Amino acid sequence: MKIIETNLPEVLLLEPKVFGDARGFFLESWNKQTFADLGLNLDFVQDNHSRSAQGVLRGIHYQLNQPQGKLVRVVSGAVFDVAVDLRKSSPNFGRWVGYELSADNHRMLWVPPGFGHGFLVLSEAADFLYKTTELYAPQWERGVRWNDPDIGIQWPLQGLPTGEPQLSGKDQVAALLKDAEVYA
Repeated sequence: MKIIETNLPEVLLLEPKVFGDARGFFLESWNKQTFADLGLNLDFVQDNHSRSAQGVLRGIHYQLNQPQGKLVRVVSGAVFDVAVDLRKSSPNFGRWVGYELSADNHRMLWVPPGFGHGFLVLSEAADFLYKTTELYAPQWERGVRWNDPDIGIQWPLQGLPTGEPQLSGKDQVAALLKDAEVYA
């Protein structure tokens, strides 16, 4: 497993070793010992799988209490995946990183607790898998507006058929960072 540091020190881009030949490929996406050897002692409690059509934007989501760490990857298609530091005490508060994750590049992103997370589907459809360190707790779910000017995420919207993302009702009315409940 190769770790690529990002501009947010706690968020890591991971590249697993891929063994391939004419028959296909094999990769190990999660191994508790391998991750521990890399300094990531993680205990996952839930696996999630979402499928979304091109142009769907999910996020920026987080749980105020029971904050989730997420190990995310794409097994079909491609997304632009984003993490935002939502810890008021952090020198990186409000900063973001974004990377393309795809079935072709096999990259994964580690989004630690204290960060918001979202993604935009770039391909015709995408299957997105993620492991979480805490159970889903809808009563603590919060969101920050995907296009908040104080965060300034540069979403790759130019390739979308309509030029605009498809959003859920809750994402359309998510709070701006200045008004959002965030971590201490």
